[in-house]
Amino acid sequence: MFTGIIESTGKIEKIDREGKNIKLTLSSNLSSELRVDESLSHNGVCLTVTDCNKNFYSVTIIDESLKKTNFSSVKVGSQINLERSLKIDGRLDGHIVQGHVDDIAKCIKKIDQENSWLFTFEFSEKFSDLIIEKGSICINGVSLTCFDTSKNNFTVAIIPHTYDNTNFKLLDEGDYVNLEFDILGKYIKKIIRT
Repeated sequence: MFTGIIESTGKIEKIDREGKNIKLTLSSNLSSELRVDESLSHNGVCLTVTDCNKNFYSVTIIDESLKKTNFSSVKVGSQINLERSLKIDGRLDGHIVQGHVDDIAKCIKKIDQENSWLFTFEFSEKFSDLIIEKGSICINGVSLTCFDTSKNNFTVAIIPHTYDNTNFKLLDEGDYVNLEFDILGKYIKKIIRT
């Protein structure tokens, strides 16, 4: 369980193919604090640390996750948003994030507003009933509020702190991101359907 408040970024140092899976080796200022079997959000994807030391750590991404996330297109040098799992005694500063990506979205517009940025994303219309005006959305692991919502796109505003401390600063039009819709909305949708 996560909150969508990014702690740090990691840099992909090595990518190894292991059958249909890939093993990523990353460097991060969090590396020395991690332990094997710890859950860590990578661009909003919950992955298990499989190896670590003070400078590097590794995670494996299975084929199922590669098919549903933007990790099929990462490369050595890519910057990844990182968040360690929520402590029970911690504050819930963002919203409830599971680390289970629902869809990928394409950035179709980026507007620099002189010290803040607007990003508009296009996503699969089959998820249109899970997004609402001023509702929560998780993009690459970042908890954000969406507005100007429609059947297949929405906009978010990024403040300087978030821009400087996440991989949003590297995001351009045409790039793909991981989306996780609000878990409460998913449960409500299922209850209404049944």
